[in-house]
Amino acid sequence: MILEELAADGYALLPGVASGTALVRLQGIVSGALEAETGVKRRRGEPFAARNLLEYGPAILEALASTMLPGFLARILGPEGGLVRALYLDKPPGRSWTLARHRDLTIAVRDNSTPCARFRCPTTKSGVPHVEAPAELLEAMVAARIHFDDVTEENGPLVVVPGSHRAGKEEPMVGGLERELLALEGDVVLMRPLLIHRSGRSKPGCSAHRRVLHLEFAASRALPDGFEWHDFVPV
Repeated sequence: MILEELAADGYALLPGVASGTALVRLQGIVSGALEAETGVKRRRGEPFAARNLLEYGPAILEALASTMLPGFLARILGPEGGLVRALYLDKPPGRSWTLARHRDLTIAVRDNSTPCARFRCPTTKSGVPHVEAPAELLEAMVAARIHFDDVTEENGPLVVVPGSHRAGKEEPMVGGLERELLALEGDVVLMRPLLIHRSGRSKPGCSAHRRVLHLEFAASRALPDGFEWHDFVPV
């Protein structure tokens, strides 16, 4: 059922997958990264995002080993899948933010200086080279969003356009019925990178955080045209 939902809608909710000990361990990993200032972005002293968490990739996957997530990932990615990027996102009380409609098109690579028609728009994010990936690569990827807090209508939930991942990378991001993705602490949302999504600001007076560990997985270590993943941790 989960795989069917992911194929049809571009996302699927896995209730309670990262609860208990696994969730506590993941929260500890993120806390350590924030203390180490690993690509941390702050607003008025409060951390709201962190990149470059892949140095903790093996520990993250070890924490998830006792959950059902690795089994789902193996069925989605096949036997050669790996973790290629890990981000942390929060909407701290009084310091919330918004994100406009977009698709997740960029990947982290070792070198983005080689001109290439398929890998476009080279950028650098927190010191790491990134490029916009071709559609066929993005279609084989999946992200897992692990919720450290309950996500409600109050604290800026993710809003998606179901089925929009099937429209193609270059299709305009207009129209389509939107759906808020509410979740409980420990729930995991699987989503395809090409799914159109956005999020709004937490409502005034909201005292809740909206902490998410966002993990991106690829189906293979191999990349075309001589490109290499910046990091690749086998699942």
